[in-house]
Amino acid sequence: MSTIRLPSVLRAQANGEKAVEVEGGTVGDAVQALVGRHPALAEQLLTPEGDLHRFVNVYVNGRDVRYLEGLATPIESRDEIRLLPAIAGGSGG
Repeated sequence: MSTIRLPSVLRAQANGEKAVEVEGGTVGDAVQALVGRHPALAEQLLTPEGDLHRFVNVYVNGRDVRYLEGLATPIESRDEIRLLPAIAGGSGG
């Protein structure tokens, strides 16, 4: 199983879990397994079409999947997946 690490901003929708063990052969499979277990995360992570929101960064073993194969990036057991939604902010001035 692979482990998805959740930042604090997503933990409320995942019953406070910091990490979730999931099955899957790709990043997309893992994200779908996560959303299947914690449906409240779907709106935070995925578009209505099932793609990752553009502001969600995903890393497999520290490598950004945007520079790999996106949701089709293969994963193996013991891989670590980190989900990091970008957080807007600043003073605007």
